[in-house]
Amino acid sequence: MPALSSPATLYRIDECPDLMADACVGDDQGNLVFVSLWARDTAIQQFIARLTLGRDADGLDQFHLVTAQGSSIPLFIGSVDRLEKRMTRAYRRTLFGSMVNLWLFDRRCTRPDKSNASALALLPRSTIDPTARLWRLVRDTCPLPLLDHWQDQVLAHLRAHDMLHRLPLAIGPLDGYHLAMDVPALTQALGDLIRHGTLTAHELISKSDTFFTLPFAAVA
Repeated sequence: MPALSSPATLYRIDECPDLMADACVGDDQGNLVFVSLWARDTAIQQFIARLTLGRDADGLDQFHLVTAQGSSIPLFIGSVDRLEKRMTRAYRRTLFGSMVNLWLFDRRCTRPDKSNASALALLPRSTIDPTARLWRLVRDTCPLPLLDHWQDQVLAHLRAHDMLHRLPLAIGPLDGYHLAMDVPALTQALGDLIRHGTLTAHELISKSDTFFTLPFAAVA
């Protein structure tokens, strides 16, 4: 998981006034992908307990993140079984007591769902070129064998057919990416590219990259 930058802007949680968020990522349907929360230990534990209750009394199946401009962004929890958590105790001596940092995130951020050819990636927004990281994600998730020199063509195809795209909601220092491959369609597309010679078993070397070695006798 990427490290969050500091200092960061803190955002209030409407339903839980004791919690503040410094990063949040959501998918196209408004489902929670990642959130980083800060609060005292009791407030964090209460928040986790309310998530497990769902729509029951005092439970949470969604919460609203309040931005610096005062707008409220809803984030849906969905099934808590898809979420993992990481918790660390920081700033042990403050005016408010010991502070805890909780990360809640979709498990596909760390382990691709290979059975459904789906995965999520969280990258620092400061990343200049995410291509290498996204290509590793594709190779780790795709059930088809992919050669490294196919990278540009395969990524271009995935983006063109909306199988790989940046997530629309990203607050804080992180960007999110969603990979959802249509394996039958991708299999057909790769087969066509191979038959047309666009994808080859060996990386093609341009003439400008070639050189000739003169026989030793000629040099002498």
